[in-house]
Amino acid sequence: MIRPAPSADAVDAVLPQTQCTRCGFPDCAAYAAAVSRRDAPINRCPPGGPDTIEALAALTGQPPSPLDPACGVHAPRAVAVVDEARCIGCTICIEACPVDAIVGAPKRMHAVIDALCSGCGLCVAPCPVDCIAMRPAGRPWSDADADAARARHRARAARLERGERIADRRAGAAPAPAGDPDRERRQAAVAMAMERARARRAKASAAP
Repeated sequence: MIRPAPSADAVDAVLPQTQCTRCGFPDCAAYAAAVSRRDAPINRCPPGGPDTIEALAALTGQPPSPLDPACGVHAPRAVAVVDEARCIGCTICIEACPVDAIVGAPKRMHAVIDALCSGCGLCVAPCPVDCIAMRPAGRPWSDADADAARARHRARAARLERGERIADRRAGAAPAPAGDPDRERRQAAVAMAMERARARRAKASAAP
């Protein structure tokens, strides 16, 4: 007997919510929806690793399988750290962070809030001065962390829908209007850098 497909919300509930995009989808919710529709395999989440694959297998009734190497490797959680001496305050990393774990203002030094950082690494590639690196986290990522990250990611999506940059909001400025050339330029720069990062990961995974 074929088990009914789980809802996207049920699948999303067992994902780590790092929003790293390494599964090939723009966020955990999109991957969850694809798994729910059986349009994506259950072995494409490197941050979750074997535990998440086992949970998805139990939820979907599919047999567990090894992590897809094209998505990367499972590793202990890491967090981003900003080299204060090299940071130029461009705010590009803030725009790249999917869980709003980076604070700072234009032309001011930025900092990563360790407790909020999901370890996705998406802030590293867009940095124009290479001042961000990943280092081992002091503790593992918990279910409570995942729930909080999901909420922050959804809040970020709503903010972007309004055309509001977090750096501007914290400085008290008005949201950038839709079609603003500077906003579009920055978004394009972040998107291109993230695509380059994905290409590098894919190339590294394919290397013998």
